[in-house]
Amino acid sequence: MYRSFWKKLKKNIETFLGCHASYHESGLVIFGAPFDSTASYRPGSRFAPAAMRAESWALETYSPYQNRDLAEAKTFDAGNLELPFGDPRPALAMVEDFAGNILGSDKTPVMLGGEHLLSLGLARALVKKYPGLHVIHFDAHCDLRHEYLGQTLSHATVLRRIWELTGDNKIFQFGVRSGTREEFAWAETHTQLNKFDFNGLVQTVAALQGAPVFFTLDLDVLDPSILPGTGTPEAGGVGFKELMAAIGQLKTLNVVGMDINELCPAADTSGVSTLVACKILREIILLFNQGKS
Repeated sequence: MYRSFWKKLKKNIETFLGCHASYHESGLVIFGAPFDSTASYRPGSRFAPAAMRAESWALETYSPYQNRDLAEAKTFDAGNLELPFGDPRPALAMVEDFAGNILGSDKTPVMLGGEHLLSLGLARALVKKYPGLHVIHFDAHCDLRHEYLGQTLSHATVLRRIWELTGDNKIFQFGVRSGTREEFAWAETHTQLNKFDFNGLVQTVAALQGAPVFFTLDLDVLDPSILPGTGTPEAGGVGFKELMAAIGQLKTLNVVGMDINELCPAADTSGVSTLVACKILREIILLFNQGKS
């Protein structure tokens, strides 16, 4: 099944900057998950994957941060999934199936959200291949509610649902500065939650050497003065350089899947938020495609 998966992929007309490699030769496979049906404040993250592809061409393929070029990191852009609106369950199933095929080809999926709930679909696929999966989660919010407005599937519950897959002390959260009292109390016994910044990340990386890791990045971990274009902005976030340094620390880990989510392009008419997201994605591609060209 996995061997014929690539034959079903249609040619993507507009790709992210520098991601022109074929499916066969690529180590990373990007795909968009345009869905925001459970957005609780500002909707519009479903437009993020297309916006990131279009705006990425304002950047250079060369990264002075890493002295590498996207031409050296062969990456396939599979375009966007056609996800239904409304009920998130079929959308989650489609993400899980698509990511599962990528994993079955021994490649690393990189999902562009969309809202954070779609990370659950990717996590389901990853756990099937890697039962001992650990999660590193950068976010302004806990996302640990059991339910939100009566719904158990929400961008406010996604890490709680992922915990149901991984179990206790497999989820490491950083940058969190918003949530209910109950969420923070629940995290004390079930996840490793680090408030406000990336303190403790060095120790986490040391502890997770060799373990399969899912890296999920909610862009609202950044301060809204840097990235206002997100669905639920929270003051007091980290800076761009702090975030890039933290991501760089993950280089030694066995990152088997990752995503970038919660960019809301329409909430920032300057377009700066989208360009920040594009730059982060460029650096992630170069960082985690080492040796796969």
